[in-house]
Amino acid sequence: MKRKIQIRSSFKKDLKKIKKSGLDIEKLYFVVECLANDIVLDGKYKDHKLIGNYTGCRECHIGPDWLLIYEKVEDSLILILNRTGSHSELF
Repeated sequence: MKRKIQIRSSFKKDLKKIKKSGLDIEKLYFVVECLANDIVLDGKYKDHKLIGNYTGCRECHIGPDWLLIYEKVEDSLILILNRTGSHSELF
């Protein structure tokens, strides 16, 4: 069953920046679709758990310096999109 996607306001702002930057937004949509359908990401995306301010979240690499921070809520099948952008923008 596909997860319901929730988008944080911070992600919406980040997405506007990404669209203006000229990055291939389809790469992001592909990864989000995989995550929503619980498809395991290929190793090139470097999907991993985060700690500190983002404890409970995961991060994957859309591109060399383009990250997606997200959460999966297991008991309610929800995918929360928190942030997207470069390392320097997010950390």
